[in-house]
Amino acid sequence: MTTSSSERGVSLGMPELPAPAYPDDVRARLETDARQIIARYPDSRSALLPLLHLVQSEEGHVTRTGMRFCADVLGLTTAEVTAVATFYTMYRRRPSGDYQVGVCTNTLCAVMGGDAIFEELQEHLGVGNGETTDDGKVTLEHIECNAACDFAPVVMVNWEFFDNQTPASAKRLVDDLRAGRPVTPTRGAPLCTFKETARILAGFPDEREGAVEAGGSAGPASLVGLKLAKGEAAPARVVHPRGEAPRDEPPHDPSPTEHLSSHDAPQDTSASDPAHPAGPVAEEGE
Repeated sequence: MTTSSSERGVSLGMPELPAPAYPDDVRARLETDARQIIARYPDSRSALLPLLHLVQSEEGHVTRTGMRFCADVLGLTTAEVTAVATFYTMYRRRPSGDYQVGVCTNTLCAVMGGDAIFEELQEHLGVGNGETTDDGKVTLEHIECNAACDFAPVVMVNWEFFDNQTPASAKRLVDDLRAGRPVTPTRGAPLCTFKETARILAGFPDEREGAVEAGGSAGPASLVGLKLAKGEAAPARVVHPRGEAPRDEPPHDPSPTEHLSSHDAPQDTSASDPAHPAGPVAEEGE
């Protein structure tokens, strides 16, 4: 005697229906933008990454409708588009906040306080990793190294840097974001929403007044390698073996090119903390 799947408690389910299309007016607008993006590449499928940013700028995450659109305009299958969209963490697969707040919890940031910042922000906001506050303003996540170790611990908001954070300054930062108060990154362009950021990453110019000129650069410690390549090496620092008395040496004055990290020369906390203005940045053009 055989039993049916329903009797065994197994649900075969229904196949997923095709993704709905964008409304005609939205699709027409996106197609105009897509043509500009595709024209930049000799092979149209190379435009897939910026096109995914484009559809992400429409709804704040990459939807099945957005992936269907990318497949249609590039002549790909939805499976090919899905494989790319699910590979990169920069593409959100579910609704997220206006501000993506990422706390670096990689090794150096973690030991310098990144883990403590992340834990306190989870409690302060009442969300877990990858979750969004009830007001839809902030999505919190831990992120991997952002190559800003000399300013550890680092918090990023929509990919803009907030350096040398503390749990207190990070909490003020997210409170300002939720309240709509102006927030200024330590370096880089003025902050904008995640949708606006996605459109810029799709390759369209940032047309906000002063955004391009704002710029910003790495700090002195980040540029040591460049200075060494230019022959601007600092005097060698002699490290004596343990137990050996220092030899008579001339006094050592740190050179401007000598590496000063957050371990031996902490920078001020970020501009999000009014009591501690942002630390120094590199000279223009470096």
